[in-house]
Amino acid sequence: MDLGIAGRRAAVAAASKGLGLGLVPNAGGPPAGNFASASVEQYLAAFELNCRSAIAMCYEAVPAMQAQRWGRVVAITSIAVRQPIGGLILSNTARSGLTGFLRTLAREVARDGVTVNSLLPGLHATQRVIDLYGGEGDPAAGIPAGKLGDPEDFGRIAAFLCSEPAWYVTGTAIQVDGGEYRALL
Repeated sequence: MDLGIAGRRAAVAAASKGLGLGLVPNAGGPPAGNFASASVEQYLAAFELNCRSAIAMCYEAVPAMQAQRWGRVVAITSIAVRQPIGGLILSNTARSGLTGFLRTLAREVARDGVTVNSLLPGLHATQRVIDLYGGEGDPAAGIPAGKLGDPEDFGRIAAFLCSEPAWYVTGTAIQVDGGEYRALL
């Protein structure tokens, strides 16, 4: 059941009442495609799914974090914000926009004890990877670690970023990709 943006905002507000401690926005990816196959309407849907929804959650949760002078936002985006993935133009575009928002927000709320970071997963053993590869080829073939990431290990990294010892880590975009990202920065 799709709640729409208003429904998701209400759900986040209700779930975070009295907490205001942590927010981990995450969404599945939009359909695969390239410039020739994607329509403008699909970009709007991808932006709603992978950018606007997380921004709306921040608007609901971050003020309470600021009031408590403590909070954590750890958004799950994609390695594609650093190294665009062929055939995923919709995801590459929407998630990059979210990453810009998160970096800006981090600088605005750091003095309030709120950290804002993003995790950039590479290929992990998830249904999304199975769907994208459709049983063709070995998705781990190009990963220096030699295998797909473990979602539970990924969760532990997110949990650390939500912890007290991570108070000085803010405004970062951390890739978790088994060494697949090739650039220096």
